[in-house]
Amino acid sequence: MSRISKNVILVVLTLTSSAFLLFQLYYYKHYLSAKNGSGLSKSKGSRIGFDGMQWRAVKKFIMLTSSQNVPVFLIDPLILELINKNFEQVKNTSHASSTSECKVFCVPRDFTTFALQYQLWKNEEGWFWIAENMGFQCLKIESKDPRLDWIDSLSGTEIPLHYICKLASHAIHLVVFHERSGNYLWHGHLRLKGHVDRKFVPFRKLQFGRYPGAFDRPELQQITVDGLDVLIPKDPMHFLEEIPHSRFIECRYKEARAFFQQYLDDNTVEAMTFQKRAKELLQLAAKTLKKLGVRFWLSSGTCLGWFRQCSIIPYSKDVDLGIFIQDYKSDIISAFQDAGLPLKHKFGKVEDSLELSFQGKDDVKLDIFFFYEETDHMWNGGTQAKTGKKFKYLFPKFTLCWTEFVDTKFRVPCETVEYIEANYGKTWKIPVKTWDWKRSPPNVQPNGVWPVSEWDEVIQLY
Repeated sequence: MSRISKNVILVVLTLTSSAFLLFQLYYYKHYLSAKNGSGLSKSKGSRIGFDGMQWRAVKKFIMLTSSQNVPVFLIDPLILELINKNFEQVKNTSHASSTSECKVFCVPRDFTTFALQYQLWKNEEGWFWIAENMGFQCLKIESKDPRLDWIDSLSGTEIPLHYICKLASHAIHLVVFHERSGNYLWHGHLRLKGHVDRKFVPFRKLQFGRYPGAFDRPELQQITVDGLDVLIPKDPMHFLEEIPHSRFIECRYKEARAFFQQYLDDNTVEAMTFQKRAKELLQLAAKTLKKLGVRFWLSSGTCLGWFRQCSIIPYSKDVDLGIFIQDYKSDIISAFQDAGLPLKHKFGKVEDSLELSFQGKDDVKLDIFFFYEETDHMWNGGTQAKTGKKFKYLFPKFTLCWTEFVDTKFRVPCETVEYIEANYGKTWKIPVKTWDWKRSPPNVQPNGVWPVSEWDEVIQLY
């Protein structure tokens, strides 16, 4: 009897849910569509451009997401650039005064790109079903969650990364942002699986998804554009500047697991204490340099630890960052000192071989190497304090990507293997605990001697 009652209750709940969804669909198709359609026909003579498919597709998408409380925001580069050019005017535009002429959403294009934060999405499956019944053809792109790659039993779990919903000739690209440990937003690579129709939309024209990306969490504001209420980043220029530099490289968890199977991790109290202090120092350095607006990246042994084993090398005893010399700011030293990190030494000068070292807790040192660009390579310098000898470390040219390390978003060289092989050679996978900074690196070469008359400037010990 109990089993029958449970089955009856299950049937009733299923029928009730289906009826509710059907009611929503009827409401959208017959009430809202009719209401919006009549409004368009009455004012057709005074509304320029609003009969274009771009505007109609965006309007219908916004209507759908608003009614389902899906918190999407506009990230389309073309549209944001148009808004940003007249940002003050757009911010002060009322709903009524923006509907005489379509100036933004009617611009010819194949896609309009929106985004949402996945943790705020409450009814994914219901939304997808309603979208298709409103006339959208939708494609869902999923892949495994990289945040779980370190855990063998969960590493295959899939998450949604992108939606592409097409209405006639125009498509909406919905980029799904996921929260990461460093309080930033991440989106995945749009990788098509074998069964997907490659002609569904012109995928190569998509602005997001060619590679994973990382962005600061944007503060949002609502504006009215072409009669439509949309959310956009409060600082659209900052978001636009992030796009071309947003490429994200995941830590290689599979290779790190293999590394620790071959070379056991050091779990001594000394090693764990150093890693804890190094993590704190890296996070403090990141906070300090971000406040200054200075680009930097993980370099030397810190970069090797991230790439090889996804952790801080316990016997390295310091942390290393790189900064392009053109990004140098005169208040870097004072900013670190204000953060509680006294200057340990300053070698070189801005024009040549600059290197800074700051003292962290428990003798953990922060070394910052400044990189100089030549025609076909980059280099950073080194100075031997007791002799004044100069050294130069050569690297192939590289660009910067984002990664996550010690629960923080950091930059790393995108061409990571070439960068590490330059510094550590082809055998970088093998741990080396004895290292002479003047002789061991394969990319080091003599670079002369500082004149004694300059030593007071270029060799400063504290």
